[in-house]
Amino acid sequence: MNATPLVFITGASSGIGQALAARYAREGWRLALVARRTDLIETWARDLGLDPGIWRAYPADVADIDAIVAAGHAATLAQGLPDVVIANAGISVGIDTAYREDLDHMARTYATNNVGLAATFHPFIEPMRSRGRGTLVGIASVAGIRGLPGHGAYCASKAAVISYCESLRAELRGTGLRVVTISPGYVATPLTARNRYPMPFLMQPDAFARRALRAIAAGARHRVIPWPMAIVAAVLRVLPGAWLERALAGQPRKRRHEPG
Repeated sequence: MNATPLVFITGASSGIGQALAARYAREGWRLALVARRTDLIETWARDLGLDPGIWRAYPADVADIDAIVAAGHAATLAQGLPDVVIANAGISVGIDTAYREDLDHMARTYATNNVGLAATFHPFIEPMRSRGRGTLVGIASVAGIRGLPGHGAYCASKAAVISYCESLRAELRGTGLRVVTISPGYVATPLTARNRYPMPFLMQPDAFARRALRAIAAGARHRVIPWPMAIVAAVLRVLPGAWLERALAGQPRKRRHEPG
């Protein structure tokens, strides 16, 4: 049995997922990395100079339940049972419910951000429970705290991630498994670069990853990163709806079908 810990990360070919993978590699972990395009992972690993013996890439679209479950089983067979599983893969697209085609974008968002997250965890729960330890990490968002104009699908999906992880945490109490929810604020990635609105407390990906690893290691139930955004989130939770609507009045909404 390999004594070096293993982390399984979805959405590992770019953005937050890639930053988390790089940080875990620096910490001496082995990597099981999932993405739709594994060639991007291979190029990244080569450019970073990673030892080929510490990582493997698995192709899967998390919106395809059978594909992501198969990737989980394949990783366990090839590298052993992970110590940490990070369900990071997610999409964000602007929608307007007045348009029929936007309902399809909403369905795709839920299939990826919610069902895909549960499917990512699925192949590991029973083996981890038998082992008596393991950490499951759901990447949510501060956007899951309250609804934002044009972000209906994304905000709702990330609110569901927070609630789902709360449910799973209660279900696994006493098994030795930990469920950690991470809610990033704004992180500088190619997707957020397209946003048309202010992004307070914008973080670089590596700075986010460093803080996320500390939260995961500590077994935090729900951690908002960075901490100033946690204060904003706390205020948003208790802000009366009428006040929130007035604060958002006139703010540019996310364009339909615009990712990020």
